[in-house]
Amino acid sequence: MRLLPAVAVLALGLAAGSARADDDAVARGAYLVRAGGCVACHTAPGGAEFAGGRAMKTPFGTFFTPNITADAETGIGRWSDADFLLALRDGVSPAGEHYFPVFPFTSYTRAAPADLLAIKAYLFSLPPVAAPRKSHDIGFPFSIRALQAGWKLLFFRPGEFRPRASASPEINRGAYLVQALGHCGECHTPRNPAGGLLIGLALAGTADGPDGERVPNITSDAETGLGGWSRDEIAELLASGTKPDFDNVQGSMAEVVDDGTSHLTEADRSAIAAYLLSLPPIRHGKSRAN
Repeated sequence: MRLLPAVAVLALGLAAGSARADDDAVARGAYLVRAGGCVACHTAPGGAEFAGGRAMKTPFGTFFTPNITADAETGIGRWSDADFLLALRDGVSPAGEHYFPVFPFTSYTRAAPADLLAIKAYLFSLPPVAAPRKSHDIGFPFSIRALQAGWKLLFFRPGEFRPRASASPEINRGAYLVQALGHCGECHTPRNPAGGLLIGLALAGTADGPDGERVPNITSDAETGLGGWSRDEIAELLASGTKPDFDNVQGSMAEVVDDGTSHLTEADRSAIAAYLLSLPPIRHGKSRAN
């Protein structure tokens, strides 16, 4: 029997190790895509998954989500790792254009680069879909992309999530999922007339959420928020969409559960619940009993 040279054995070992690393990144990316809520936003009703075209109605007009499959012509198939990180962490396209903040780069900027690149690895592992981008329907002057540079100076604070030393690992994990990947504040925080988040009312709910929906207060306030809920009740809602009164969530939150949080581990759902209950209460909006 002929023995392989040591160099060849080493090369085979390195290749196998690289393949395992790639597989691990794809598997982790599949999970993080669910945590990041990518499916619902980037899939139009009846359309191919991640091929975009989903209409997002806002006070500034209607935006259509882009194709994030690996198609080279209409998707992100030509994006490098650096392109992907630039888009999600800084809100800038590979061509140098500013994204509109309907794309939650304002939250994704807090995500760990390794997590974002795992998401890219998963998306690139899927079959590419040719789906040209639909043009946004936005009125002047909000349609001017160059103005987004000024918006960023006023309202965008880039930077990776930093765990609080005084918080438990579980609460820090929940904070990361809520603040970064899950971007919960993008819907559950009121905005000023320019579309900037009102940080003093973070997660306190708004009457003008996606497509005009009323989005509830998810701080720990007992009257208008989740203060009367247990951790298990919050985790159950994230798993099945069922509220403590046995009613079910509807609208956008139903999609968040179906396409996102129901796919998370029990530990991650519990961490999200623990973090939300650790937040200072903010009394805002109607009583949850109404």
